Amino acid sequence: MTTLTREEIEQGLAENSSSPNGTARNAHAEVLAGAAEAIGDGALFRRTLDNLINAYLWSAESSKMLVPFARLLQEYDKDPGAFSRWDAHSLFWQFKWVATAIGDSPEIPLESATGWLDEMERRYRIAGYSERPVREAELWLADAIGDDDRAERAFRAWLAADRDDMSDCHACELNGQGAYAVLRGDDVQALDVWQPVLAGNRTCAEEPHRVLAASLLPLLRVGRLDEARSHHVRGYRMARGNESLLPSVGKHIEFCALSGNESRGLEILAEHAAHVGPLVNVDDQMAFHGGILVLLRRLTELGHGHSPAVPYEGVPHSVSELYEVLRAGSLDIARRFDARNGTTRVSDRFLARIAREPLVGVLPLGVRSTALPQPPTAAPASPAAAAPVPPAAGFDELVERARQAREQRHPAADALWDEVGVRADACPESAADPLVMADVADHRALAAARAGADDAAALLEAVRDRYRELGQDERAALAQLRLASAAAQSGAEPRRIRELLAVAVDAAEALAPEEPLRPRRIALAELTAIRVESYLRPLEAGAEHDHEHGPGGDHGHGELAAELAAFAAAHREALPDLAAEAEEMLGRIALSQGDPERALPLLASSAGRSVSAGLPWQAVDALVLRAGVLVSLGRPEEAEADARSALEHSAEVVDAETQGVVRLTLADILLRRADAAAEAADHALTAAHWFDQAGLTSDGGAQARLVLARAYARENRHADAVEVLQSTLPDLLEHGEGQTVSVREFLGDLLRQLNDPRAAAEQYLLAAEVAKGWEDPRPQAVFAQAAAEQLSAARLVPEAVAAYERSLELYREAGGAPVAEVRILRSLAWMAPRGDTGAGAWARARDLMDQAVGVLEAASAEHAQSPGEQAAELRAELAQTWLQLAQVLDWRVTSHEEAQDAEDEDADRGDEEGGDEEDARDSRRTGAHDEPDTAALRLEEIELTERAAALYAELGPDHLGDRLQCVQYAAWTEQEIGRGEAGIARLSALVDELLAVSEGVPGDLLERAQSSLDSLKRSS
Repeated sequence: MTTLTREEIEQGLAENSSSPNGTARNAHAEVLAGAAEAIGDGALFRRTLDNLINAYLWSAESSKMLVPFARLLQEYDKDPGAFSRWDAHSLFWQFKWVATAIGDSPEIPLESATGWLDEMERRYRIAGYSERPVREAELWLADAIGDDDRAERAFRAWLAADRDDMSDCHACELNGQGAYAVLRGDDVQALDVWQPVLAGNRTCAEEPHRVLAASLLPLLRVGRLDEARSHHVRGYRMARGNESLLPSVGKHIEFCALSGNESRGLEILAEHAAHVGPLVNVDDQMAFHGGILVLLRRLTELGHGHSPAVPYEGVPHSVSELYEVLRAGSLDIARRFDARNGTTRVSDRFLARIAREPLVGVLPLGVRSTALPQPPTAAPASPAAAAPVPPAAGFDELVERARQAREQRHPAADALWDEVGVRADACPESAADPLVMADVADHRALAAARAGADDAAALLEAVRDRYRELGQDERAALAQLRLASAAAQSGAEPRRIRELLAVAVDAAEALAPEEPLRPRRIALAELTAIRVESYLRPLEAGAEHDHEHGPGGDHGHGELAAELAAFAAAHREALPDLAAEAEEMLGRIALSQGDPERALPLLASSAGRSVSAGLPWQAVDALVLRAGVLVSLGRPEEAEADARSALEHSAEVVDAETQGVVRLTLADILLRRADAAAEAADHALTAAHWFDQAGLTSDGGAQARLVLARAYARENRHADAVEVLQSTLPDLLEHGEGQTVSVREFLGDLLRQLNDPRAAAEQYLLAAEVAKGWEDPRPQAVFAQAAAEQLSAARLVPEAVAAYERSLELYREAGGAPVAEVRILRSLAWMAPRGDTGAGAWARARDLMDQAVGVLEAASAEHAQSPGEQAAELRAELAQTWLQLAQVLDWRVTSHEEAQDAEDEDADRGDEEGGDEEDARDSRRTGAHDEPDTAALRLEEIELTERAAALYAELGPDHLGDRLQCVQYAAWTEQEIGRGEAGIARLSALVDELLAVSEGVPGDLLERAQSSLDSLKRSS
């Protein structure tokens, strides 16, 4: 093995400290420790041991820290003086990690574990530290071995002991205290204890990550579902991919399994498939795999046991096979703990965990996940109902209710007939009621027709014939009418469709005069004929019809509108529900003709008639459509009222798509109100769930999630918004360039809010790439500028400069954007000296500022004859440019002074160490030609800020804050060059001026000015 040099080890430590957590980092740390020990450098060896301990801690191999810690402790005992105060503190701090690792290692005998705890207590006492961490470690060891009395004593002693600089951070302590409350069965107490962490008031490197995961099941158990949803979405984002947080990832998987989100749990499992195997830290393995086992058991119960799961040690497994493998491995670990502890506490808790039952049916999470495939053995699922149908007392009552629902066209009719069909099929053929069986066949034939089945016509004909045999002429007439509709739907020849329609009309009119449903059957045939003819006419007209669709045409709907209006007028009293259908169609025609004002009363009348007829569910489509029209007309209050009515009337609607549309419509309207983001989020969340149920995840579901993300952003729940948006991003990107650009910009804004500048810049650049082909270059310029700002924040200077320069080029190409140009030039000026403080960089910075001034002066001259807001904005930008140039000059002076101080320190150190004084002098002379005239630069700073202040004064009271900043800057600069009295006089004059007009001056501004003046007087 090649021996590393001291320099190579030093470099390796620097690299390792910033490497990603995991086995690769651990292996590198092990090599460095071995190399340091080999060269016999004690100080370096201690540093590599410390590095190794930290590497193990933040990985799935945390239990391996025991060996390097024991070596480091030996080093301390040999020579405590070799440890600095910080090194000693770090060693004692690591004792706490080791205490946890010992408790989590079943191979370490209980006597040894207790001995380590005693040793920790002894050393802490000698060093003068509080017993608080010791008692916490004792609590968890006592709990593991089932000594609940000792655990309770340790818990109380933990809380009673003083906090000192060896105590865990508040966030970690609260995590443990809440976890203990959960073990005692007190979820409410746990959530109360955790609240400061959950609210973000107490945080650390792993909090609130762990507490967010730990809170999930307690929140479900106490019914705080909204918080549980948010904690999962936000918390999983924090824990994802972090080896040291695998137990928390397991809790998120378990939460998904127990909240009806098994598909989401599978996706999380797939993201962490690399860790589904034996781990060095067996306690973490058991915790992580425990959550997975809850999911796998649920999937098996739902019929997915034979579906593929993630591999285990490279071997493919089905869900049920993986369950058996992980269960056996985890129970083996649990029993090893039991053998060491002399109790079954660990295995009992583990078995109880993996046997947990769901806590809620389905908790919509908002994030997109792929639906589970339908198990091959499962029966076809019925459409999800918004309100479940109460069970019937008996079969006859069920049939009667189904027939009533059918006549009312109630949304529950299909579900009722499904149940009738199941029960009828179970009866012996000899006992079956022929009419009931005909009704069941009718229901099934209609379902086939709706689905466009090839045998739909044959089924409908059989139903018609069967009804005729049974003397049910009105049902036969209806079946005949459905034959015509099915023919139109299947694209039959117009002649054949008209023949079927004619037969259907004749059948309805041939019904006996005393038949109560005769008027309805005739009217329904008439309305169907109107609809079908509206389909056939343009089909037959061909190119001539296409010409009618040009500007100014009636879109071929004039004749249709007249027929519908006549129908509505004829039937509005006797058959209001059919008249309502005709009016809704009239409203849609008006919209297609570009006449929303004519459509509104028609849609309102349609909805009103449906409600008055006792068919509120029929009003839903008209109300949703009307709400959308009202929004487009700028009448959001009326739109909200209609959307709320639609939601109210949809209570009995069973169609999942309709439920989604209603809620998405209301959510979108509410989002336009400043005070309704929370309610908008709730409706958008539910809408996404319904669209998923309808199989429309990538369409309506994507739009609902976009609205949900916007609502979360409005509530400052940026992490939730990012997770929701990223989960559905591929779907949204399929909806055209306009939405692609808008969504990427939105995601970039969210990531910027989350302090993730690299990711934000990526989204802005992707948006710019899409906009590259657009005729107007300004959108691309805006996105390039936004990306540049984020790249600069991420300290990616070359990339930021390139993005700024591209944006500047685009703005100049578009023209008419002097303010944007100037702001980019100023940004480039600030970036010029980053990493290069030579004279050339400062010259470029000044040149860029001068270019900005030139742009503003040219634009101001262009607007000189038309003073207004734009002219004032240009003058304000000019004042800001002068101020920023002064700040750049100040940066140059201070950086030069700091460099001189550093050179003087180096020279002094060289003298002390016997260095070559002549070399030091030569070094200083080398940069002499780059030395700025600091006195002249300070005077220029004052002159620039004076100019800026004067210009802000001309712009009036709206710029008092900017003016104060300039005057303060000039005054303090004068104080710095020994002209303190002049600076005081300058600032005093402004304070006196503000006092004279104090009524129009913000109180905090006057207070700031006076405070600055007082500070200036004290320092002079």
